[in-house]
Amino acid sequence: NALVSMYGKCGSMEDVQRTFDTLSCKDAVSWSAIIAAYGQNGKGKEAFRLFQQMLLEGVIPNGVTFVSILSAC
Repeated sequence: NALVSMYGKCGSMEDVQRTFDTLSCKDAVSWSAIIAAYGQNGKGKEAFRLFQQMLLEGVIPNGVTFVSILSAC
């Protein structure tokens, strides 16, 4: 999760996605990190798509997730 956040802050979206894809357990913290990374880099539509995917996979969003998705808009 820390790597996803770091790469996101650096704007390295390929590294963000690659790191997220390699995670064996994607929890609300992991999803929030990737949603925030996309939102911070001006990719609001992708952030929202990831939020929808998170819900489809049955992960329950937390407060950070909601702040991240709202910030991405």
